Amino acid sequence: MINKLKAYLKEKNAAALIMSEENICYFTSFHSSNGYLIVTGEKAYFFTDSRYIEAAQNKITSCDEVLLLKSMKEELVPFIASLGKNELFVEAERITLSRYTELKTLFTGVTVNGNGELDKKISEIRTVKNREQVNTIIKAQRIAEKAFDYILTFIKEGVTEKEVALALEYFMLKNGADALSFDTIAVSGKNSSMPHGVPTDKKIEKGDFITMDYGAVCDFYHSDMTRTVAVGEVSSKQIEVYETVLKAQEEAFRVMKAGIPTKDVDKAARDVIRNAGYGDFFGHGLGHGVGVEIHELPSLNPSSTAILEAGNIVTNEPGIYLPGEFGVRIEDMALITDDGYENLTLSEKKLIIL
Repeated sequence: MINKLKAYLKEKNAAALIMSEENICYFTSFHSSNGYLIVTGEKAYFFTDSRYIEAAQNKITSCDEVLLLKSMKEELVPFIASLGKNELFVEAERITLSRYTELKTLFTGVTVNGNGELDKKISEIRTVKNREQVNTIIKAQRIAEKAFDYILTFIKEGVTEKEVALALEYFMLKNGADALSFDTIAVSGKNSSMPHGVPTDKKIEKGDFITMDYGAVCDFYHSDMTRTVAVGEVSSKQIEVYETVLKAQEEAFRVMKAGIPTKDVDKAARDVIRNAGYGDFFGHGLGHGVGVEIHELPSLNPSSTAILEAGNIVTNEPGIYLPGEFGVRIEDMALITDDGYENLTLSEKKLIIL
């Protein structure tokens, strides 16, 4: 991973200063609230303070040196100057304007480049997962799937949305998750028409759809899944909408493989929903990349210019949301391969009526 960045910087004869927790985690597998990763075409160095130095020295293997930092101005500035590089790339998308101005003031002997070039390169590197990263995401996903199995025994009339969300979260954290991928979505009845609705004290009623969007984190890598289930009974319209969403997801899967534009995958699902008469009720993109952050490149939406690559892990999550009535979303994660995809999500997708 870090070797790809080294190769890029060697061509540029430049150094990179990485300060964001997400990118530091990606390149070092180490998390701290205060760290500086310096990468050149030849070597990588990690600096951190006394709170983290021992743990960092024990954990980090991707850097040539892990060093104690007491003062950025007195130690980091002369260290970067000693590297003999004329240009220092920084993460334009992950630092504030005031921080960028501060860096330009501190590093007077080198050109501080905040044009977004480093961000673009790191994003490109992060889109393609190696087998170890894939296995870590699968590990997180299996925890989420066990949570789904459990929640099916928990959901019943009278249970609130908040209780469902908390039960999912507690189960994942108790059964191996290091953290939650994001704030769990658990919305029912009319509330399920809000794609990113916040769980409330609303009690689940007979005839409700309940949509649950959630995930687990293992070793910094996220999982992401959504399932919609029914309670008690369903109407013919609910069945029609659910089956349309499921068919849309299946059509998207049929065209997924390396070399396919992501907008074409989105279109495959969107055409199914539009042809069923619900085109106005699918407003978001079909999916996104998943990794050390829950939303990564590539994006799967009508305006995306990305091309799928082998090693991408992306979500496939079509939905139909009818305001004042109900909503349905079904989401799986897929690993893109040269000739298709591997579905990393094993949970049942046929309509479940509890």
